[in-house]
Amino acid sequence: MDQSGRYVNLKLQEAELISGGEHVLCAYIMRPKTGHGFVETAAHFAAESSTGTNVEVCTTDDFTRGVDALVYHVDEAQELMKIAYPVALFDRNITDGRAMIASFLTLTIGNNQGMGDVEYAKMHDFYVPPKLLTLFDGPAVNITEMWRVLGRPTVNGGLVVGTIIKPKLGLRPQPFADACHAFWLGGDFIKNDEPQGNQVFAPFKETIRLVADAMRRAQDETGQAKLFSANVTADDPWEIVARGEYILETFGENASHVALLVDGYVAGPAAVTTVRRRFPGQFLHYHRAGHGAVTSPQAKRGYTAFVLSKMARLQGASGIHTGTMGFGKMEGEASDRAIAYMLERDIADGPYFRQEWLGLKATTPIISGGMNALRLPGFFENLGHANVIQTSGGGAFGHLDGPVAGARSLRQAWEAWSAGVDLVDYARDHGELARAFASFQGDADRLYPRWREVLQVAA
Repeated sequence: MDQSGRYVNLKLQEAELISGGEHVLCAYIMRPKTGHGFVETAAHFAAESSTGTNVEVCTTDDFTRGVDALVYHVDEAQELMKIAYPVALFDRNITDGRAMIASFLTLTIGNNQGMGDVEYAKMHDFYVPPKLLTLFDGPAVNITEMWRVLGRPTVNGGLVVGTIIKPKLGLRPQPFADACHAFWLGGDFIKNDEPQGNQVFAPFKETIRLVADAMRRAQDETGQAKLFSANVTADDPWEIVARGEYILETFGENASHVALLVDGYVAGPAAVTTVRRRFPGQFLHYHRAGHGAVTSPQAKRGYTAFVLSKMARLQGASGIHTGTMGFGKMEGEASDRAIAYMLERDIADGPYFRQEWLGLKATTPIISGGMNALRLPGFFENLGHANVIQTSGGGAFGHLDGPVAGARSLRQAWEAWSAGVDLVDYARDHGELARAFASFQGDADRLYPRWREVLQVAA
């Protein structure tokens, strides 16, 4: 059934839709299956996303037609369609009237992903008008709180040097805590890896108790504050709360030094919101494990990493992993800095829409995946600053002199970039950084061809 007469209005102007403030706008890359027209398929997509069915029904009235989602722009050559969703369509909490990401996804990435006339359709950007934006929780805290704990300026406080204890699974509680203690003697921040929780060989409560003790000892030995991100991911909100409460009770006087990590993609918006609302004083660490199933460029359905990150800010993530923008081991490009800008800035441009955040707190980019001291300057140069949390697993524990030297080498790379000094030259007087060149010789040869000569290292 061709529904383009009802669900398509190509006379609508995007600027007028935005100024009117009554619509959420979504941009999709879409291809119809062979034998189906582009506009007709787009109309079916909008219908299925809002008020439509596959047949005419007697319950439709004039009011219902007034909240139709409308296709307002198509470019078949670019496979682009844009749809305007009336704000009235989106579900609100009965307890407090707030908006929810679950409803946003139900409408914009719902049954339309499985329709028989759609070869593929993937959301690449969306725009939220002020009247709906203000109904989302947004972050309660972000990197500013970490800087405060670390005793740094709360504006432009710089890199938080972190790691992920490896291996991600297989360590018993004491070896895990010992690894934390070792890194903290040189670094700032440690996160649980995403599968770590309550394994039979590493009971949750025992591990958390030993890590809290390791933090206290490391702080006493260094005279510096330390940070830990603890995984509270679970299917059951009450389990999430139980884990969070135990963590904060166990860390005690250091509770403000703890972030709570949620696997936001696999556990979903309910898990993220549970932490955001039950523990508003804690840094909410959004880990995106599994997101590549829909966000990877090879995946033609779902949504992009850009969309995932933008939703995370709406939900209230204090920080979210954004990849390494092509500078580490994970998939990404230097142009992915647009994700960081959308998270950090009050006004930012996406692939298709400019978003004004109206003072909503920023979400902090968390950088991980194959990074080491030698790769950091290029990353900072691409991003334009170093106000991120950076977690190097191999980049710290793969250092020839161990995790303390590895952590210090990461900090020295940040210091060199901040001072505008070439990394090889800075390494002349900074032994841990110099040894990072020997530790990661492949990167050293590729990025800094003169390093052996300057640092007097034989080939």
